[in-house]
Amino acid sequence: MSALGPVLIIGCGDVGLRLARQLLASGRPVSALARSAERAQELREAGLQVVEGDLDAGDHPIEGLPSAGATVYYLAPPPGGGTVDTRLRVFLGSIEPGNEPAKVIYMSTTGVYGDCGGALIDETAEAKPTTARGQRRLDAENLLRQWGNLRKVAVVVLRVAGIYGPGKLPLNRLQEGQPVIDDPEAPQTNRIHVDDLVQVCLAAEEKGEDGDLFNVCDDEGGTMSAYFDAVADAFSLPRPARIPMDQARQILSPLMISYFSESRRLDNRRMHERLRVSLRYPRLAEGLAALVAETKENG
Repeated sequence: MSALGPVLIIGCGDVGLRLARQLLASGRPVSALARSAERAQELREAGLQVVEGDLDAGDHPIEGLPSAGATVYYLAPPPGGGTVDTRLRVFLGSIEPGNEPAKVIYMSTTGVYGDCGGALIDETAEAKPTTARGQRRLDAENLLRQWGNLRKVAVVVLRVAGIYGPGKLPLNRLQEGQPVIDDPEAPQTNRIHVDDLVQVCLAAEEKGEDGDLFNVCDDEGGTMSAYFDAVADAFSLPRPARIPMDQARQILSPLMISYFSESRRLDNRRMHERLRVSLRYPRLAEGLAALVAETKENG
């Protein structure tokens, strides 16, 4: 890993900071884009070089991005609303000729597949997003590939399943007693522990090639309702009540309904075969056990 060049992280939130710490520990110089002065200071204290700028600044390019020859991890989500990713457009418009990165790792979502009726989906499946959220992600994938072809930049796309980990569990929802969908109607989903996601990101930089596309998930799928049950059991909380989808549409938020309305299972064999990752938490029970132990350790 130390033979690789500098890194630029766009969208340096929780996942980005975890990734940055591993890269810094291996001796890599890491820069990141920060939207606020407060976040910039936090990232500097973590050892990152920082460029301040706002991807929501419309047509104004961000100046000073250290992109030339770098690996860019683009982790920023699209903004809400619409079907196009305006943030990615601002970023790409900020890369002047001659300052192209060596590679871009784009973190997308499995939501681009849309509702597959619970079918097993590999990377050859057609992307047919059924939500504006998924359409924005597919727009970003297509735009980035076109830009990469034009500017001779390698692009690797990671279609990531639901992320769980510290601070990324539905504990509040369970404590509030919010219901989930009846088992016969519950959608099929996949998950990935945040630490394993970081592993996959690093492997994609080292082993991924231009045009590569990977489903990113652990080795165990299941229904979304079963996921909530597993989290409840692990943290000694009551399991959520079940309700039919018709009732859920009346009481749950539109965002939750959009998640509950899409059902698919992911084939992750390409991730294993080409990136050769060894997941720390190949099954949900293992990841949840580690999170419970971490919670007890931290009091």
